Amino acid sequence: MNDHKQPEYVDAVVVGGGPAGATAATCLARAGYSVMLLDKGGRIKPCGGAIPPRLIEDFAIPDALVVARVNSARIVSPSERYVDMPIDNGYVGMVDRDEFDEWLRERAAAVGAERRTGAFRRIIREDSTGVVIEYKDTSASGGRETRLVHARALIGADGANSAVGKQTIPGADCIPYVAAYHEIITSPAANDRNFDPARCDVIYRGTISPDFYGWVFPHGKTTSVGVGSAVKGFSLRGAVDALRADAGLEGAETIRREGAPIPLQPLKRWDNGRNVILAGDAAGIVAPASGEGIYYAMVGGQYAAEAVIGLLHTGDARALKMARKRFMKAHGQVFRMLGMMQRFWYANDGRRERFVRICGDPDVQFLTWDSYMHKRLTRARPMAHARIFFKNIAHLTGLAPA
Repeated sequence: MNDHKQPEYVDAVVVGGGPAGATAATCLARAGYSVMLLDKGGRIKPCGGAIPPRLIEDFAIPDALVVARVNSARIVSPSERYVDMPIDNGYVGMVDRDEFDEWLRERAAAVGAERRTGAFRRIIREDSTGVVIEYKDTSASGGRETRLVHARALIGADGANSAVGKQTIPGADCIPYVAAYHEIITSPAANDRNFDPARCDVIYRGTISPDFYGWVFPHGKTTSVGVGSAVKGFSLRGAVDALRADAGLEGAETIRREGAPIPLQPLKRWDNGRNVILAGDAAGIVAPASGEGIYYAMVGGQYAAEAVIGLLHTGDARALKMARKRFMKAHGQVFRMLGMMQRFWYANDGRRERFVRICGDPDVQFLTWDSYMHKRLTRARPMAHARIFFKNIAHLTGLAPA
């Protein structure tokens, strides 16, 4: 290990070992570059844990990590109206983030990335040769010593409050987000009090969240019960208590509690134009309205790594801009649509009531699940899109009953 005055040298440092960072480190190591994966360790993001089949295919996720396969969702309105959304010819995979994220980090190490347990402190120097970063070694044998590493490129995958982003990327310090909190509990058997181990529940009610939603997502032996909101002072724990009571889960054992900000808008810029780029939550790539982030984090991590490979191979820093350009080309339209949906339909309980009614439409259900599972806007059924358009107009104008 190096002392404070003698930095190590690597091609790239990835700060943050979640899905974005671990994927980026794997991609870089497989390409033959020396990469340090710096992660605090012991941190698990609050997350429903849902992943689409597209992620499982694209990133070669083994079956053992998929702890449950959900075949339907139940959408709950403010007036307790239930709309079931069965998934035809598909499923939603559920993972437990402590096991899933660690497996991704171990995969990165297996292909050559060097894992380090430590906390990023600051960038000491940044110039045409790369960046020198300072971090605190928090491993069991590290003695909490401060160390330096020199890298030709730096990927910040350190979450919504990215320290890397705040030091290097304009706008990274004011990214909009919701505060999320959940409790991982022991799953009971199916009961008659609104819990089904093969169904995800999504609750739209102002008392549960005034501007987002609550969830009950089963993970096989465990279940995530959580809520998100950007309203300051709103009691997230109180909302989770209410969710557990509604689902008959108030007596279930609580395994752990977690909270963190979830960004809801991609940053307009992901790189500093020289040698630093952001990925995952640090870049703001969590889907509005749904809060889905794992798939987008891994895609963003891959794109960031491939952009860095372009930089390392050519020396041309313009390669870094390709990550955001590729991501927005593939997913920008979906993000814009979901953003508009959240701003309108989540505004109050009257609109939430109408939104849940729309979710009962067969065309809406088909297009929702097809887009989710395959991560594309479905274009094969133009009449379905037309019907949804006119139904939305009817709800927006109040012509349709709530």
